[in-house]
Amino acid sequence: MSEAAKRVLPVANLREFFRDTLHGTLVRQHLAVEDQTEHYVVNLLTLFARSEALYEMTPDGLRLKPLAAMLCEALEAAPGTPERHRYLQRLGDVSLFIAGFFAHGFATSLIDIDYHIAMGGRAYGALAESTARGRGRVLAAVFAELSQKFQPLVDALNEVSESSCPQSDGDILRLYEIWLKTGSARCYAQLKRLGVDPTPAGTAVTH
Repeated sequence: MSEAAKRVLPVANLREFFRDTLHGTLVRQHLAVEDQTEHYVVNLLTLFARSEALYEMTPDGLRLKPLAAMLCEALEAAPGTPERHRYLQRLGDVSLFIAGFFAHGFATSLIDIDYHIAMGGRAYGALAESTARGRGRVLAAVFAELSQKFQPLVDALNEVSESSCPQSDGDILRLYEIWLKTGSARCYAQLKRLGVDPTPAGTAVTH
């Protein structure tokens, strides 16, 4: 059996797995969110665990639409319409999932994690404002919390996605880079545990 196969964790119920794992992570990171918000994120993880929900079919196969294209769709839709709400929600959801689960994959990309955090946080914020009336008030509160706590939630999803594999020098450098770009408390704590003293001046002191 390959090493990758040995690390695969059999899960009977994906939703329950994400619910338990996310809740434990939020507790460890001392991140308090409303039950409705936690439930929303669990549903999001369960949905995007299927590639056909995250990616879109194109002539070249399944592809992830650029965030800028999603933003254009939202801006082109009339304000207050279900279409704009749907586009903004898709932008926020995809940004949160990608930043949370593929942070290390941005290392060779021109677009980094801070871009996804900014786009997703603003999308959820705009969605909260536009759904604050009538039957949308409960969801508006969820979107507002997602916007306000986007960066800490990305930290939580980073932990959910990571395995217990030892970190290489490249991983440590990437942690430092993410901390510089986002101010992630989790990355800072990880660096300290690894004997690295993060400093904003562009140098990291190892002990």
